Amino acid sequence: MAKYKACIGLEMHCEISETNTKVFSSAENAYKEMPNTNVRPLDMGFPGTLPVVNKEAVRKALMASIILNCKQPEFMYFERKNYYYPDMPKNYQITQETKPIPVGIYGVLKFDCKGEEKSVRIDNLHLEEDAASLDHYSTYSTVDYNRAGVPLLELVTAPDFRSAEEAVSFLETMRSIYQYSGISEADSKKGQIRCDVNVSIMDEDLDDSDYSNFGTKVEIKNVNSFGGVRDAINYEIKRQTELKEDGKYDEMEQQTRRWDEESGTTIYMRSKVDAIDYKYFVEPNIPKYKISKEWIEQIRKDIPELPSERLERYMNEYNLSPYDAKNLIKEKAVSDYFDECIALGTDPKSASNWITTRILGYINKENVTIDEIYIRPNMLKDIIDMINSTQISSKQAKDIFYKALEDKKDPKTLVKELGMEQIADDTELRNIITSILDENEENIMKYKEGRTNVLDYFVGQVMRATRGKANPSMASSILKEEIEKR
Repeated sequence: MAKYKACIGLEMHCEISETNTKVFSSAENAYKEMPNTNVRPLDMGFPGTLPVVNKEAVRKALMASIILNCKQPEFMYFERKNYYYPDMPKNYQITQETKPIPVGIYGVLKFDCKGEEKSVRIDNLHLEEDAASLDHYSTYSTVDYNRAGVPLLELVTAPDFRSAEEAVSFLETMRSIYQYSGISEADSKKGQIRCDVNVSIMDEDLDDSDYSNFGTKVEIKNVNSFGGVRDAINYEIKRQTELKEDGKYDEMEQQTRRWDEESGTTIYMRSKVDAIDYKYFVEPNIPKYKISKEWIEQIRKDIPELPSERLERYMNEYNLSPYDAKNLIKEKAVSDYFDECIALGTDPKSASNWITTRILGYINKENVTIDEIYIRPNMLKDIIDMINSTQISSKQAKDIFYKALEDKKDPKTLVKELGMEQIADDTELRNIITSILDENEENIMKYKEGRTNVLDYFVGQVMRATRGKANPSMASSILKEEIEKR
């Protein structure tokens, strides 16, 4: 059976956040659940309206290009992409086609995929306005213009991915970069990330650096989740492989498909034999403007600590394992939570263990964000401090953790209310142990004869006498001392 390899390219669309206004209008750049409440005449394409470029959106777009090792243009201007569709009331989109932010394949981004370093070439990165959003029902459709005009970064990669796992790892890396740099919240739940996926297959022994060896490209439009990207790619590779095996692949036309989550399949939309002629021309209402070297250098200096840099810091400064460090930096909010714990003086390894196990386990189960959980970094520090000071045991700490989340009560208050403080006073424990040993002469002899498991019996008696409040480690140590005296 012949073997094949996939050639995958991505077109990642990400809305730029926190620019106050949209990219060309004065409407607020914010997510609104109520449809059609965040629009201005320009967004609706009313006659006589003129676009004004949002400088902050341009700054963030340039920052993204610097992070991705792209070349920045000397001049920037915008163009009109002409087409008719209900989601674009002007009948054109203001975008960048012939002079995008990086010109040609300049950028290269390295990313991790299952512990192996991969790299992808960045073919194109450009700033444009987002379209409105459409919802289709059985007998009608609705349109929400809140999204129209939101600043949108479109990133186009070369077809350098060879598996769905590589493509998703890249998308996760880009989401982290957008979040850490403050370019975007990159929240898929708010529709801030969408992706078009291009997939073709070729014989495994052919040179994948030669584009002429590529098979027929299939574009899958508007996949709205990383899981959807993974499933759509895997399905399309399987579908195209079956066509290859049946001898029908060469008959397949270049086409656009959509991903259907319910059926888990891609569905044919239209053929795409030739590129669509959008009749691009320079946007006449936005003059070309020069990007100064001084501004580029200032933007470069303003780039905050990125995920890869934070990963190195966690491993080098705090001696965290690569596995734990990667789990912590995957979501910026989680990483910020960890950093706040460290700033409060919490032991890094203890904080990492609690966050990567208990906290991440809880937020995944409850489908909430780390910003929404009741236990804040200062409370987590209190729990860890109570363990280290032997005020409570590790088991009690877990009980307190979940009880605090359930009751929304401070962990230290719960420990007092539930009477869970451990007895760690040497004198008090020694008196209790002495009393227990006085009544167990026979078991003391068994211990001295080599039956060391009797010690567990004595520890159990101490825990029973103190209603579980004795520090087990301290109780065991004192028991050995007192038995040796007899």
